Amino acid sequence: MSHPRFGIEEEYFLTDLQSLRMIGSPPPQAIEACRAALGVWFATEMFQGQIEVASPVFSDFAHASDFLRGSRQALRTALEPFALGMLSAGSHPLADWREQVPTDEEHFRYLFERYGHVARRSVLSGLHVHVEVAEPLDRIAVMNEVLPWTPLLLALSCSSPIWDGAASGFMSYRQTACDEWPRMGIPPLFADQRHYDEHLAFLMRIGAISQPGECWWGMRPAARFPTLELRMTDACPRVDDALTLAAFFRVLVAHASAQRRPGLLYDQTARSMLEENRWRAKHQGIHARFLVEGIDGDCSLAQWLELAEQRFAETAQILGAAQLFERARAIIDSGTSADRQLALFNLASEQAQNGRSALAQVTELLLQETAG
Repeated sequence: MSHPRFGIEEEYFLTDLQSLRMIGSPPPQAIEACRAALGVWFATEMFQGQIEVASPVFSDFAHASDFLRGSRQALRTALEPFALGMLSAGSHPLADWREQVPTDEEHFRYLFERYGHVARRSVLSGLHVHVEVAEPLDRIAVMNEVLPWTPLLLALSCSSPIWDGAASGFMSYRQTACDEWPRMGIPPLFADQRHYDEHLAFLMRIGAISQPGECWWGMRPAARFPTLELRMTDACPRVDDALTLAAFFRVLVAHASAQRRPGLLYDQTARSMLEENRWRAKHQGIHARFLVEGIDGDCSLAQWLELAEQRFAETAQILGAAQLFERARAIIDSGTSADRQLALFNLASEQAQNGRSALAQVTELLLQETAG
C-alpha cells in the first residue's frame, strides 16, 4: 500500500480582541506581520479580515501537527501587537457580513462582481485537505469510492451553528451557505477522469466557468496538484480535531487507491444517499442518523464510525494513524465545536440581559480553543 503525501489548508477569522467582532479591514501592517511570520505558507482570503495557512507537503502526521501548531502560534504572536486574535471555525459568532471588506485582488474582485451577495455573504472558513493520488490511478474512480464517507467527516467537523448573530438551526450553517453557490456540495456523477475533464471543458465552452478552479465541490480533483481535495469540512477550533479529520481523509484515499476497481459501486442511488446524508450531517451534526450501505434502516454516527474502523483500521495502522478512530469517538462522546458553541450560547442567553453577551462568550471560547 502507498503512503500518500498530503497537505492541509486552514482559514482563520481575524478578531478584534476588545470588541470580539471580526474585523472588517485590519491594518495592512498586521497582514504583513502574518505574511512575514509564515512566509510562503501564508495566503490572503476573500475578505480582508480572513487569512489562510496553506501547508507544505507532509509525509507523516508528526510533521503536520508541528506545522499547524507552530503556524497558529506564529500568527497569534504576529497579531498580538495590533490587539487582534485569530479564530478557526466555520462561522464567526460576531461577524456581520455587511461589514466585511472584500480583498482587493483580481481573483476576489471577479468573484464579488460575478456572484454579488452570494459572495458577500460567504463569511465562512473551511478545513481543506489534499491527499495525493499516484499515477496511473484515476482520481475520479478513487473519489467515487471515498465520497459516500464524506458526511461522516462533515458531522465530526461541524463548527458553524451561529450565523448573523443567531442560532441557525444547523450544526454546519457554512454548508447551507455554500449551497447558494453553483458547483458546490456533491459533485455530479462522473464515470472517470475523462468524463470529468469533458464536463469541465463543456462548462468553460458555455461560459459557466473561466477556469477549472471554479468548481468548488465538497471533494474534487485539484487543478494544480495530483491530489483529491476535501472541501466539505468546517474549520476546526481545536487543532487535534483538524488533524483527526486530515488523517481520516488520508486513510480513506489510501484505502480506495489500493482497491482493484475503486468506485465500482458508486451509482446514482449511492449518490442520492450521499445527498441525504450530507443534509443530515449539516443539519444535526453528530446527532443525525445516517443511511449506510450494509446497515438495515438508519444508524447513529457512532455505528457508522464503528463500521469505518472495521473497514479501514488496517490502512490506518499502516499510515501511522491508528488513533484516529479513538479520537473520532472522543469527538462524538464530548461533542463537536457546534455542540459546545450552542451549549454555551443557550446557557449565556438565559443568564444575560442581551444576546450580544452570549455571542461574545462563544467568541471567547473559540479564540481560546484556537489558541490551544
